[in-house]
Amino acid sequence: GDVYKFEIRAQNGDVFCKLDPYALKTEKRPNNAAIVAKGTDFDWSDNKWIEKREKTNWLEEPMNIYEVHLASWQGPGLRPIDQDDENAFHNYREIAHALADYVIDMGFTHLELMPVTEHPLDISWGYQVSAYYAPSARYGTPEDFAYFVNHMHERGIGVLMDWVPAHFPKDAFALGRFDGTALYEHADPKQGEHRDWGTYIFNYGRSEVRNFLMGNALYWIDKFHIDGLRVDAVASMLYLDYSKEDGDWIPNEYGGNENLDAISFMRRLNEVSHELFPGSLMIAEESTAWPGVSRPSYLGGLGYTCKWNMGWMHDTLEYFQNDPIYRSYNHGTLTFALLYAHSENFILPFSHDEVVHGKGSMLNKMPGDYWQKFANLRALYAYMLTHPGKSLLFMGAEIGSWTEWNCLKGMDWNLLDFEAHQKLNLLFKDMNHYYKATPSLWEDDFSPCGFQWVNGGDYEQSVVSFIRWDKNRENPVLVVLNLTPEVRHNYCVGVPKAGVWKEDINTDNERYFGSNVLNGDELYAREGDHHGQPYFLELELAPLSGMIFSLK
Repeated sequence: GDVYKFEIRAQNGDVFCKLDPYALKTEKRPNNAAIVAKGTDFDWSDNKWIEKREKTNWLEEPMNIYEVHLASWQGPGLRPIDQDDENAFHNYREIAHALADYVIDMGFTHLELMPVTEHPLDISWGYQVSAYYAPSARYGTPEDFAYFVNHMHERGIGVLMDWVPAHFPKDAFALGRFDGTALYEHADPKQGEHRDWGTYIFNYGRSEVRNFLMGNALYWIDKFHIDGLRVDAVASMLYLDYSKEDGDWIPNEYGGNENLDAISFMRRLNEVSHELFPGSLMIAEESTAWPGVSRPSYLGGLGYTCKWNMGWMHDTLEYFQNDPIYRSYNHGTLTFALLYAHSENFILPFSHDEVVHGKGSMLNKMPGDYWQKFANLRALYAYMLTHPGKSLLFMGAEIGSWTEWNCLKGMDWNLLDFEAHQKLNLLFKDMNHYYKATPSLWEDDFSPCGFQWVNGGDYEQSVVSFIRWDKNRENPVLVVLNLTPEVRHNYCVGVPKAGVWKEDINTDNERYFGSNVLNGDELYAREGDHHGQPYFLELELAPLSGMIFSLK
């Protein structure tokens, strides 16, 4: 319980105080000293989850991830807090119960927590870390955080955590110039600084620094039973010239821009984490075309389990932000991702980064009037949950927030008092539960065999149709998207099997605030070559909608 810092006398005689880099517990900001802790003194009861995780190949399981910022979620089941009190936060334990209830009701499989490692500045969202081994004291003690993870596991929810080994802040009390010299970072700012972020870059070539970071990653998985880490800003680690001008970076020993030390570190970390903790996930937030990010290191890859598909996110949002009248001229933007969809184990992210810094909320990105905005967003979510790859959604997008995310205030839960928002939330709930119950949508995500175009080329009408297959290719799921406000009557779509098909989900259902152009649950496949398929269905395509069909 004692509060402590290290007092260090530098070689030049300067004396200053530093936070213990291995502090397991810290004071609540704005204070920044370490607190002597017993370690994670917690009685775990999640053995069944851990045993199941060790035997699970998540690449062949459903994963729809809910990304959460703990301070600003403030969802159903939590006591109100004083928005004017900057020191008012919910405890990890009370968040655990409310958030688990919501996640289960909504049908998500995993949580992804924005960084809960201690950080001095709220508006850094946790990405400028000062204490890598300490859960943030904003929400309680390390034991409280252990309770949070344990409760999620008891409720069948996986817990992923954002981890930031790419950079660290220059705060005088933390890692920067720890003994008066560049101990954790490079001395030369051409190697050791991200000037865009005002942070230092770790020196991955030092064994002590590699050990500090590798031990830290394993610490969260081991001591706090975290199911996986989403590694932030991997691109900035891979490239020596990341966000730097010519002459402001130093090439590697071969004259290239690859950070060989960082690459070696990541490969080794992924090897060790997968060896020691089977079933754990290592996920790269990597925005370039670096090959083999989610391929094993013995094949020349970086060894991550999955990679965020930033290209899909960018292209898809660019397409949907077009007024429908222009979408036929941008059809390839929507379908391009399928050319490389199986080159990595992709996660499809609509993350916090897409609803900040003037980018607008997910709902406000959509074109059209009030009704059309919701219709477009419903169709977009149907596309995300049926596209090859796992999915991730940032909190607030599922209720149709109108405003950008603000980390200093709670979500606009009062929107659920309005019909359109309530029904959008219901759609996402229904879609999530349908997704989890339908192996064809996740069992073969990362093989070309799991996806088949029916017609990806109907650009004139802005309609796409495709089939998702299970591993045995026995249960096809047909997905049709009509991305204009026009109803398409008697639209023929090829299908691979005869029999009676049914419409499982239609985002235009009045249940979801749609116009209720439906197809029913008895659709007879007629014989006849269509789109290269031996049978076809004749459908009514609802406006700005996603429709999902399966054999009855």
